[in-house]
Amino acid sequence: MKVLLTGHRGYIGSVLAPMLQERGHNVVGLDSDLFRACTFTGTLAEMRSLDKDSRDVTIEDLTVEHMRGLDAVIHLAGLSNDPLGDYRPELTGEINFVASVKLAKLAKAAGVPRYLFASSCSNYGAAGQDFLAEDSPFNPVTPYGESKVQVEQAVRPMADSTFSPTFLRASTAYGLSPRIRFDLVVNNLTAWAFTTGEVHLKSDGSPWRPIVHVEDIARAYVAVLEADRDVVHNEAFNVGTTAENYQIREIAELVRDVVPGSKVGFASGAAPDKRNYRVDCNYIARKLRNFKPQWTCRRGIEQLYDAYRSVGLTMEEFEGEKFMRIAHIKKLIREGELDESLRRTKAARAA
Repeated sequence: MKVLLTGHRGYIGSVLAPMLQERGHNVVGLDSDLFRACTFTGTLAEMRSLDKDSRDVTIEDLTVEHMRGLDAVIHLAGLSNDPLGDYRPELTGEINFVASVKLAKLAKAAGVPRYLFASSCSNYGAAGQDFLAEDSPFNPVTPYGESKVQVEQAVRPMADSTFSPTFLRASTAYGLSPRIRFDLVVNNLTAWAFTTGEVHLKSDGSPWRPIVHVEDIARAYVAVLEADRDVVHNEAFNVGTTAENYQIREIAELVRDVVPGSKVGFASGAAPDKRNYRVDCNYIARKLRNFKPQWTCRRGIEQLYDAYRSVGLTMEEFEGEKFMRIAHIKKLIREGELDESLRRTKAARAA
């Protein structure tokens, strides 16, 4: 299939792109590449790509010669964590909601039959102890979660005989990627343990969270893309494994067990996190028989520990401006690479 993959240079995209290529798909990328200086390990897949902000995509972009004949758009691009979402909430709405709906409309107008949207289990937000299936009520508690809910609500009515959206609600991601994110809980706790000897909890560890390895998220996109249309048409899927729901303190204890000499510690004033949800992932397992998650939390921690040890990760790196998303964005604004709307400045584009 011929696929437009937005955010192909991001945390998930840099894992998904080569996986699609290995399956024989023709992948065209679209990414403003805000984090081009943030490659942690490995290299990014080579492909034809458009260096462009998703907000600025036009119908002409989707109908030029190298875009003609697209079978699907996989839309990953956006502001991808709560600190970035909280930085300027109006930008989260503009990038994650308005641009995502606009891209869906453009794809439909250009005759692209499939639209796979990177939604999130953050849609469920503050939900308590019960397991949540795809028909559970939304209760987002952050601008990021709200934006994902808004896209689903706006794009779902667009489905018809010519346009088939699917919404992939990923559990909290973790695991190694060329463009790693250290704000994600498993990646972060393992980094603290490796660099300081303390599994540093910033909450009291009581909230529940479903987690899924970045490679298994990529496998879910492949499975949806390759599924028959009627199996995934206008469907939403919780992406992960039901068994991989953990309280944060349980993750911390697994990190302690894997990283030699580490111990669990709490930040001053650590309190419960209002994001608290457990997710049932049995629907995707029943509907998509070719989706076979490979990872568990413990194996993922072992993978991360080995990578951190190989690279020689330091706390200054993963907590600093290179890898902390919000700090890196503020650095680019300060240095004149980005303007306040998070677009490249004229000077940066010229350079």
